[in-house]
Amino acid sequence: MGFKVAVVGATGNVGREMLNILEERGFPVDEVVALASRRSLGTEVSFGDKTLKVKVLDTYDFSDTDICIMSAGGNISKEWSPKIGKQGCVVIDNSSAFRYDQDVPLIVPEVNPDAISGFTKKNIIANPNCSTAQLVVALKPLHDAATIKRIVVATYQSVSGAGKEGMDELFTQTRAVFVADPVEAKKFTKRIAFNVIPHIDVFMEDGSTKEEWKMVAETKKMLDPKIKLSATCVRVPVFIGHSEAVNIEFDKPITADEARDILREAPGCLVIDKREDGGYATPLDSAGEDATYISRIREDQTVDNGLSMWIVSDNLRKGAALNAVQIAELLVERGLISPKKKAA
Repeated sequence: MGFKVAVVGATGNVGREMLNILEERGFPVDEVVALASRRSLGTEVSFGDKTLKVKVLDTYDFSDTDICIMSAGGNISKEWSPKIGKQGCVVIDNSSAFRYDQDVPLIVPEVNPDAISGFTKKNIIANPNCSTAQLVVALKPLHDAATIKRIVVATYQSVSGAGKEGMDELFTQTRAVFVADPVEAKKFTKRIAFNVIPHIDVFMEDGSTKEEWKMVAETKKMLDPKIKLSATCVRVPVFIGHSEAVNIEFDKPITADEARDILREAPGCLVIDKREDGGYATPLDSAGEDATYISRIREDQTVDNGLSMWIVSDNLRKGAALNAVQIAELLVERGLISPKKKAA
């Protein structure tokens, strides 16, 4: 018997990707339900060779649903995830609503799979921020080998991280530049076409942005609370794929060659690191792929036990949809969930 899975926010970029990945990876489903807000009622989305008509979240009964994958934003999740969890349906939430809740595990399956058992407290599991997910996939095996003390990361985040509106704005502005039309900034605070914006999410009192704070808090929760991390998060005119320039200081000695060998064997990682023209991964290479790509691994001579590297991943997949489906797979593999018995 397969599972009944609901995808909330099924009409968005990430929701559609979740449906694609559930089908691609052959997740054991008997039924998939696409849910969204009332304005999307009747919209059609694809699940493999099937077409699903979108139903309304407000009126849906989750009592016979096994897993709900939420990708509809923090406010909707705060309202609905606890209600859904109380109906006996496990919620895998892609928003930031529950990431910092002590009773909700924050999971990247390659990094902290054992923490998933804590989901029973609220029947909710949190998916990390897209920029954090790819970072910790690369950091975990290195931390196990040499113990990370401090990280400095600068991100180069694609516009798809801001949803369909972000992608549309980059396309519209780029076209406007070429035909000499006025360029309007609506979704972003400044023009994104042929520009970079060092501002993602809201500003906080200490001058950092919420996106930067998320990277710090989530890395500590999933990897090690002792790790010190400083982040600068930047939006760049790329459609899909987040990139990160990462500098790591370790407690124990580790060479670039050792790090390369470790990462080649690590789950979810793909090392592309030739010291020649084009011998590295770019966001374009990562689009549509599951792996976290690691390139430019080199020793940093300015600190003891320091390494620098370049990390790239498809933010709609590993940064969101793929990770959520992998969490669902982990629930099944560990026998933490079984299909509800359907009424005769």
